Amino acid sequence: INFGRAGGFPVISDYLTAAGELVLDAHMLTGYSSDKRADANTCQMNYVARHPTRSPQTQKQSARFARAVIGGRPAVQYAAAASSSASGLTDVRPGVKEGYWQWKGHNIRYQCSGDSGEPVVLVHGFGGNCDHWRKNTPILGQKLRAYAIDLLGYGFSDKPDPRRAPPNSIYNFDTWGQQLVDFVDDMIGEPTYLSCNSVGGLAGLSAAIARPDIIAGVQLLNMSLRGLHVERQLPWQRPVVTAVQRMLKDTPMGAAFFNNVATPRTVKTILCQAYCNDAAVTDELVDCILKPGLQPGAVQVFLDFISYSAGPLPERLLAGVPEGIPVSILWGADDPWEDIKEGRRLFAHHPCVTEFVELPGVGHCPQDEAPEKVNPLIERFVLKSRQRKAAGSSSSSVEQSDIAQQQQPQEQQQHGHAVVSVGTSAAE
Repeated sequence: INFGRAGGFPVISDYLTAAGELVLDAHMLTGYSSDKRADANTCQMNYVARHPTRSPQTQKQSARFARAVIGGRPAVQYAAAASSSASGLTDVRPGVKEGYWQWKGHNIRYQCSGDSGEPVVLVHGFGGNCDHWRKNTPILGQKLRAYAIDLLGYGFSDKPDPRRAPPNSIYNFDTWGQQLVDFVDDMIGEPTYLSCNSVGGLAGLSAAIARPDIIAGVQLLNMSLRGLHVERQLPWQRPVVTAVQRMLKDTPMGAAFFNNVATPRTVKTILCQAYCNDAAVTDELVDCILKPGLQPGAVQVFLDFISYSAGPLPERLLAGVPEGIPVSILWGADDPWEDIKEGRRLFAHHPCVTEFVELPGVGHCPQDEAPEKVNPLIERFVLKSRQRKAAGSSSSSVEQSDIAQQQQPQEQQQHGHAVVSVGTSAAE
């Protein structure tokens, strides 16, 4: 309390003062129990009752600070993170701010929207970036605290040269999973949900396995099947694929190939293949994908990742998700790259999977092609997962009545989990 009143961090001195009272409440009223978040919530209610004139923003930030302290996180560390996350942000579109986070000496771009509700981080796929979630971040920010992040090597995040390190030692799912964990730890400071597209899903699962205490749940949108993984290839294919990868990575042919791909016309053609609805492939979308891809170092990142045939398979990551971490799967049924039947076969039966939602008439990037369907499903997953954890439920299946009430879909049971088909009429 004294530290807050002294104004050590002027931007949040009021929060620090209020949070100090919350922490004292934790000692006096509830103590240190096994459920430290419940302690903080109880203290927040007591605090609000005593200080009804405090602004909701002060109450929210104070509670976050108190949770961090009660959970064992140093107060000054949280204060510094809160101060840095609130400064240096610029408005990039209505309701969305953008900033940069320092991670292991690298600049990492992120965007954020909303100042209340549960936190969710949106993770792009191969070749994507924050702007691939531009139709989601501001909408989700109306009920949640939504963040979108550029993974290392993508978007406007830094792109360290992979040629200065062992092959695939920088751009891999362990690296990106750790990046997500550290972002949540440093910039959010409480358990957070992840919603991930394509290869971003493997990064999200890696994060959940590494830190189940800070990742509250993972949602996967058309997660990559990793068709070029060495274990997916037939014996005769392996030397051929390896030779092509080496040729692209180690000879001038790789840069020439990238330069042919990195044009507006080619990017639009590729996106029209990935999307079911060509009308969704706008000039704005092409610019969002292409412009960051022309940044210095992008070609080396591209060539390094397309040679990444090792690392984890998605089904093995799902098998390793700790108990209590729910996983939701959404799948654009008309994805030409990641077959929905194979995805269901490989993924739907895992105990952590709470739902497998089919999106008819949607391709590989549902969040951009059909945000009117995806945004409510993200919100529902976050809110239902929070309710289950609050109730202490151990069930891993989604209640069919809840799904029908939200989306009015056609539904069937597969592998003991809910399999949902969300059609256009239901979304409308």
